[in-house]
Amino acid sequence: MFRLPFTFIITGMISFVLFHFLTFADFAGWVHSEPRSPDGWFHIHLLVLGWATMMAMGAVYQLINVVLQTELHSKRLGYIHYGLFATGTLGLLAGFDQFNAKWIAAFATLAFAGILLFAWNIGATLLKAKLWNPITISTACAIAYLCLTALTGMLMGMDFKFNFLGIYHMRLLGAHIWLGTTGWFGLLITGFSYKLLPMFYLAHQYPVSMQKWILGFWNAAVWLGCYGFLSGIAMFNAAAFSVLIIALALYNIHIGQIARAKHKKTAGAGIEWTVWSARMLLALVIMGTAAVFYNAELASQTSLIVFMLWSYLYGWVAVTIMGYLSKIIPFLWWTYKYGPKAGKAKVPTMAQLLPEKPVYIGLSSIVLCMGGLLAGLGTNNSVMIMTAGMALSVAAVIYMIRIGYVFTR
Repeated sequence: MFRLPFTFIITGMISFVLFHFLTFADFAGWVHSEPRSPDGWFHIHLLVLGWATMMAMGAVYQLINVVLQTELHSKRLGYIHYGLFATGTLGLLAGFDQFNAKWIAAFATLAFAGILLFAWNIGATLLKAKLWNPITISTACAIAYLCLTALTGMLMGMDFKFNFLGIYHMRLLGAHIWLGTTGWFGLLITGFSYKLLPMFYLAHQYPVSMQKWILGFWNAAVWLGCYGFLSGIAMFNAAAFSVLIIALALYNIHIGQIARAKHKKTAGAGIEWTVWSARMLLALVIMGTAAVFYNAELASQTSLIVFMLWSYLYGWVAVTIMGYLSKIIPFLWWTYKYGPKAGKAKVPTMAQLLPEKPVYIGLSSIVLCMGGLLAGLGTNNSVMIMTAGMALSVAAVIYMIRIGYVFTR
């Protein structure tokens, strides 16, 4: 089952390149300005829905077979899901670009329908397999939070047209962002990492008991934060960040345990940067939370919100996805194109499809530019934001083109 994951992954890669092309000349504009604007919504949803979620869905369709050792409930349903979600996302982006309330409401509903089909397809597959462990439970929780993220997004989209939420629109926005970032992406990445990192490190006999604690604390952080945003009680948001720090600390300890149990000298630059991005995220969340505890007014300032969102969504989620792509894309393409020929004819190795050097240079450049962007956001320096942001776009596009070059081999 390679065509269905490829469809999502290739669409996501195109969206990623498009995001950076559209962002290149205006990084100090929409990034540094009020994020609650049509321009900000357009760019954020192109990155989050068009790229990250599209890639994540493709990865789930591919990896669910590896995790469960069973067939997907319905490939046909997967393609219908793709059609609904891709059309809904495209229409939603057009609605944000033109700030057309009818388009936003209609296409948000269409994207939501696609997500529900995705949840049904994966949920039925999980129920059929009857294999419950931290990996599968994390995946199930992540998809549940994706549905809630889509539901809150659809309600806000409809509110643009029918204006029925009142003051709850902004509260729902906070819950929408929290569910999508910590719930959907957070639990999906941590859950799949329990399977992927040991594979790439060739790690054996490492402790797994901490996975349950990570799952518990991470879910608690999602629930506390969501309730805090919906109720407007800041104490619950503070508790959510504190619990998230515990979950992130345990996650970093656990991936360190996996790395120490490796039987391979190195898992590759992509995986090493994935591990380091989790460590950097922990440090940034600790500093951001400490700053808010020191000065509670910072929690409502746009500059800190933008800084933390970029740290999480690009500094961790995006870097992790790009790191895993350096392994997943060569594996999928080699298996699809050369697997049947193995042992019968001379075929290239996966390492020859994507050498380590361009991965190391590409991700190192991206992380360096990301550091410059965060420094600019932290110091409110528009010139640094613009310069580092443009450099980030160039480095990211070159890296993604190099990843895409594997499909020509």
